[in-house]
Amino acid sequence: MKSILVTGGAGFIGSNFVHYMMKNHPEYRILVLDALTYAGNRDNLSDLEDNPRYEFYHGNICDEKMVNELMPRVDAVVNFAAESHVDRSIHQAGDFIETDVLGTFVLLEAAKKYKVERYLQISTDEVYGSIERGSFKETDPLLPNSPYSASKAGGDLLVRSYHKTYGLPVLITRSSNNYGPYQYPEKLIPLFVTNAIDDQKLPLYGDGKNVRDWLHVLDNCSAIDLVLHEGKVGEVYNIGGGNERENIFITEKILSYLGKPDSLIQPVQDRPGHDRRYSVDTGKIEALGWKPHYELETGLEQTIDWYVHNESWWRRIKEKQEEFKRFYKAQYEGK
Repeated sequence: MKSILVTGGAGFIGSNFVHYMMKNHPEYRILVLDALTYAGNRDNLSDLEDNPRYEFYHGNICDEKMVNELMPRVDAVVNFAAESHVDRSIHQAGDFIETDVLGTFVLLEAAKKYKVERYLQISTDEVYGSIERGSFKETDPLLPNSPYSASKAGGDLLVRSYHKTYGLPVLITRSSNNYGPYQYPEKLIPLFVTNAIDDQKLPLYGDGKNVRDWLHVLDNCSAIDLVLHEGKVGEVYNIGGGNERENIFITEKILSYLGKPDSLIQPVQDRPGHDRRYSVDTGKIEALGWKPHYELETGLEQTIDWYVHNESWWRRIKEKQEEFKRFYKAQYEGK
């Protein structure tokens, strides 16, 4: 394996993965394809612009012409490209189907045509739905509860079918909630950190007792790297941080670390179809020799510090978010 196409490589997890691979595999050439929609940010990769082993291409995975131009040049594909925010999927489901299902189809067709050595689909634990007790295994049925998770499940099933029908050497990873640097500030941790810095309210859904398993993005990157090289073709691998916490716990930790009052917490009406608890069994990937490195408390503090010291990065993004909110209000509230 000499070259890898990383789709969605300017996003949160994708850009961290690109940096991880450039550092840990100096023999590889990395080609990044990203549409640079609202969550994609080329600034995330600006330090690599002059590196001869890195190439960036601005484009959409639904663009068959561009995908077919890039695919013959690579040995493997890691597909991070996705619409990934549940709240947006509730109001703009079509965008999610287009990217997460149709885009995956375009990539699979090209990967089949040019006989890539590995195709790795980056998925989510949300495809399993919610679980009250225990943890989901890779063999459990997919029961998605939002347009986002349904679109990801659709992509996963397409990937599986291309292995079963055409023998395409595919792999799938399903990770729990990622956190860390460069995460778009509409997700819980970066939104609450940046709001707290500005003494703005932290909109906490429902009773705040929804449980998520928090996984540091660099732990996810190391797991993806391992699966890409050592995973068994045709298999799915769950990736979890082993850090299950209620959302209220995360919220209070952020406020405490920043020295902000709990009065900034603003309970808001729960969103439709909000999953209560996610939990995945990670025994399969641990059998490959992987374990998470980051403890939640340490990783969370480091993440908060990153946002504190990179204010210019997230302020530009939040200004654009305000533009989206105005658009949303006009589109769906008739104002």
